[in-house]
Amino acid sequence: MPGERSQAGRPTISEVAAEAGVGRATAARTLGGYGYVSPELRERVLAAAEKLGYRANALARSMSTGVSHTLGVIVADIGNPFFAGVMRGISDASRARGFDTLVLSTYEDLEEEVAATNVLIDKRVDGVILASAAVGRGDVAHIRAALDRGIPVVLVDRAVASVDLDAVVIDNRDAARRAVETLIASGHRRIGFVWGPPMAEPPATRRALLAAASRNLWTDGERLRGYLDALDDARIPFDPDLVMMGRKIEERATQEVARMLALPDRVTALFCTETEAVTGALRALRTSGLSCPRDISLIGFDDSAWAAVMEPPLTMIEQPVHQLGAKAAEVLLDIVGGAEPRREMHTLRSRLITRSSVAPPPSPDA
Repeated sequence: MPGERSQAGRPTISEVAAEAGVGRATAARTLGGYGYVSPELRERVLAAAEKLGYRANALARSMSTGVSHTLGVIVADIGNPFFAGVMRGISDASRARGFDTLVLSTYEDLEEEVAATNVLIDKRVDGVILASAAVGRGDVAHIRAALDRGIPVVLVDRAVASVDLDAVVIDNRDAARRAVETLIASGHRRIGFVWGPPMAEPPATRRALLAAASRNLWTDGERLRGYLDALDDARIPFDPDLVMMGRKIEERATQEVARMLALPDRVTALFCTETEAVTGALRALRTSGLSCPRDISLIGFDDSAWAAVMEPPLTMIEQPVHQLGAKAAEVLLDIVGGAEPRREMHTLRSRLITRSSVAPPPSPDA
């Protein structure tokens, strides 16, 4: 009967059609967003749907139209302020174009990333934005599986050398170079890099260090290359003892900075490439009874509100996180809308925020 509810208590398309006085096919085309419906009939159907409280089944609609109006997003950790900012940019840009977002975290675990990708394929998302933990050719079968299903993929924050995709990133190498150049300009020559490749022992050569970095996340390798670029430009010899090794966790950063501080010719400045690297380094300084910047200068990555209220306020690299996410969504939505993938690196500029954590190195007699 017209007006009678389905067994689940929800109005059906047939009930909306009866209320609007149109055929079921017309109601289905209107509510599914496909095919032609005259403006007059469309208005009647939408008014009837609103009156009855009809809500379209998105999965059924995607199966009939091939479009779900949903983007899948895979990030390392949605609780990380960096990825939270990126996600806000993705969500804002997607919502402006009528798309929802489905977000999954992987905690930099490739198996979790593969499982998340399979979930999004099963959910029939229209495209995927991926901050991938993949580093080699053998790591990308899940990405190719999505592409084979006709689901475009855009990388965000880091590139993957073994797949030819659009990637939206920041100028990691140049940002690191500018940060280290700032320390060099203040007179520093013993500059620690926190953190580096997860190796048990420092590599004997610069080439070995870069080879190890190439087996790690793209962002880590780019920041290490920027550090080495600045040293080269200033003709400062590379010292492997000044590069952190081991697991990339705050506790390890504390241990490695303490080691650098105990060297006969200790570090006088630190360049920290992640938030946890900064906090680990500050903990090591406090334990050693040293202060910043009187004894040790410091520059970190990922500016935040807490960095500005530290004592001293920290000089930091500010990443355009909202713009990063928004750009990734725009690139993907253009492809979903029919544009050809450009398969290029879309690079955004970061900014060095100068505060009070950099000073000339202490004199040898201090």
